Parts: sequence; C-alpha cells; structure tokens
Amino acid sequence: MTWDVVVVGAGLSGLAAARAVAAEGRSVVVVEARDRVGGRTEGGTLEDGQWVELGGQWVGPTQDRMYALLAELGLRTVPTWNDGDIVFGLGRRTGRLAGRKGAVPRLNPVALADLAQGVTRFGRLARRTDLDAPWATPGADRLDGQTLATWVRRNLRTPQARAYFELYSEAVLACQPADVSLLHALFYTRSGTDMDTLMAVDRGAQQDRVEGGSVLVSQRMAEELDVRLGRPVAAVVQDAAGVDVVTRDGDRFRGSRVVVTLPPTLAGRLRYEPLLPSRRDQLTQKLPAGSVIKVYAVYPRPFWRDEGLNGQAGSDRGPVKVVFDNTPPGYDRGILMGFLEGAAAREWSARSPAQRRTAVVECLVRYFGPQAADPVEYVERDWTAEEFTRGCYGAHFAPGVWTGFGDALREPVGRIHWAGAECSPVWNGYMEGAVLSGEATAREVLGLL
Repeated sequence: MTWDVVVVGAGLSGLAAARAVAAEGRSVVVVEARDRVGGRTEGGTLEDGQWVELGGQWVGPTQDRMYALLAELGLRTVPTWNDGDIVFGLGRRTGRLAGRKGAVPRLNPVALADLAQGVTRFGRLARRTDLDAPWATPGADRLDGQTLATWVRRNLRTPQARAYFELYSEAVLACQPADVSLLHALFYTRSGTDMDTLMAVDRGAQQDRVEGGSVLVSQRMAEELDVRLGRPVAAVVQDAAGVDVVTRDGDRFRGSRVVVTLPPTLAGRLRYEPLLPSRRDQLTQKLPAGSVIKVYAVYPRPFWRDEGLNGQAGSDRGPVKVVFDNTPPGYDRGILMGFLEGAAAREWSARSPAQRRTAVVECLVRYFGPQAADPVEYVERDWTAEEFTRGCYGAHFAPGVWTGFGDALREPVGRIHWAGAECSPVWNGYMEGAVLSGEATAREVLGLL
C-alpha cells in the first residue's frame, strides 16, 4: 500500500499531524515503535486501579490549542491540588511559601534582592529572544556562546539566588545550568511565557491535568487513524517519486511525504538514503534529551493537607527536588509525585529501584514529616532508560547549537518533514508545543501534495 503521508511516531505531535492530514481527505498512516500510543505521555494504574500518569501530565493558561483539543475529544481537566503552602528550601533555610503565582521565597534581604534582580534581568533578556529564529536574536552569538551557569555566576552573587536558577534549570529543562546554552534557556523561557509561569501551578504551566490521564488525548486521536504499533523504524529511503519508511522487520510504508516526529536524538539514529545534509545530521548529534525519573509515593490519606500544606515542595537538596500532590479529586488515598532531574536522574538511574525508593522516601520525610516514611505503594518511570525516548522532558541546546545549526531544525529534507515538541516556537517541549508543531507541519505537507 501507499499513502499520501507516512508519519513516524504516535506521540501527540505525530497523531496531531496525521489527524490534520486525514481531515483534508488525504491518506495517512502512523508507524509507531511502541505497543502503545502517547510517546512521552503514558498512562499507568495503581494496585487499586486508580489512574496515574507516568509521563507528561499538565496543561495551563495560554495553552489554547490543548484546551481546544481536549474539548474536541470530549475530555475534561481537573485542577492540580494547590490549597495550602509549599515547602520551599534554598541553602540551609527551609520554610513555607504561599501556593500562588508570584509568591516570594522567604530569604534574607540580601539574597532576596539578588534573586529579584537576577530574575528581572533574565526575564528582560528572554523577552528579546526571537522565538521563530532564536539565532536571529540580537546578540545571539554572545548569548549562545555561554552556558546558563556562566551567566548565573556573572550576574548573581548569593548562593541562594544561584541555587534558585539551578533548581529552575533542573525542574524546567531537566539538565544542569552548565549543560545548556544561555540562548536556549532564554528561548525556552519565553516560549512558555516566563520563569514564573513555567514554575507555577496557580495560573502556571502546572495548573490542570486531564481527567483520566493525559494519554487519553493520544488514545482518542488514534481511534480516528490508521496506526501501526510495534513497528520500530530503521530507515527512511526517498527517491524522486516518493519515500519509503522501512521498519526493523523489513516492512515498508511508502508515501509521497513523510513526517518524522521522533525526539531529535532518536531521529538522528535512523538510517537515511540518501544521507541527510551534514548540518541536519550534526544538529541531531548535538541535541541530547534531558534526564528525568518520575516517582510516586501513595499513602492511606493525604496527611500533609492536615498541616496546611498543598503537597508541593521545591528545594536545592535532592535527589528529589520537586514534589506535587497528584491525588485526583474524590480519591481517598494520598498521592505524592516527584522528580529526579538532571544530574540526580543521571546518578540514580544507575542505582537499584530499592535504593531509589529509599532515597525518595527520605526526601519526602524531610519535606512532610515522619508520616511520609511508610508509603503503601511506590511507582517510578525512568525515562532515560526508555528505548524509544531515551530521556525527557525534551532536548536541550548546548552552546553554539542554535546559532550554528538552528535553522536546520524544521527545514524539510526533500520529502522528509520534521515535527515534535522540540520544533515548536511556542510552548517548546510541552504537550501544547507538540500538537502545534504536528499541525503546522501537516499544513506544510498538505501545501506540497
């Protein structure tokens, strides 16, 4: 069989692209390596059948396409629990922070002033970033020639303020400040509005969840499409008349055009005939995925709420530095969800599940007290170890990548087109960005068919 379009990857971006192509009456097939759809969103269940999300889970204000898509698919959102105070610690000081957007950490006046000027200066730079072409940002060479860590050392003086930016890099980019270009950190921040929005629940990126789990978005979209599961792609072969997507088992899916929606590090591992242009290939070599392990601890009840806490924690002490209350409305038991990110994920991925559980519980006890010592259930997903992901949340750009190779990110190569959360100028790396990118690439392809 042949199709107008072959889509590689049944994550949000691939399914959104395929859905848009099918809506115009064109034939399309989606080829997926896993035995499920959803990509970096994944559903799971606890022992009692309660749904949880092992991958991406949040939507928030200004993510208009996701909210519209949820409505189209008959899905609803539930708010992230945010009633009460956050446990927040930088340096040796740990205290409670009001769970609302714009709340100010309790720091000594010198550290607080240092943090405020740093956030203001960083935000000013971010607002100047060109989202469609970051390499065209004024002063791009200078911004892309240094890491976020370099900028932090030069512009922040107190350990607490520097620790806040390190926590931001880990929590949002899933990498250390020394891993990422300053230009990319600025681009990513503006892509998601600002630092405050990316870190917040109230009017922020973590405001809402999909009732039943975010994987339902992909599952509902896939119901309308021809999706072939369990077909890892090995090669993409194009000629003057069309393009063949070849699986590891030798199956061939021929189309007029192909849309590759894999994370860049995986897209670069496919075999292409003819070879990709060197700049596109070099680009994928330079876009590593972040490092994340997502963990759940389940308790007989959400005991932290009795103390006026909302189950959220942020700290520069790990290995779990960020925690949320993931208890769904109406569920009797309490669910704390946390992340090991960046260097912590890299270190603890090499440890045993039992060792990780012990370390996770120790962090939760430090945040919420001795009642956190005995979870009745523990669940984890190490995204760095997933064969068809190899890391989350998205790719990060090291110094020199945006200015040296950035224009190759979305540029088609013959009949091959690219999409994915990393390709979106707006909400890059998020579910919103994945859907926007898939639909934008579908429009590009439809215009050429």
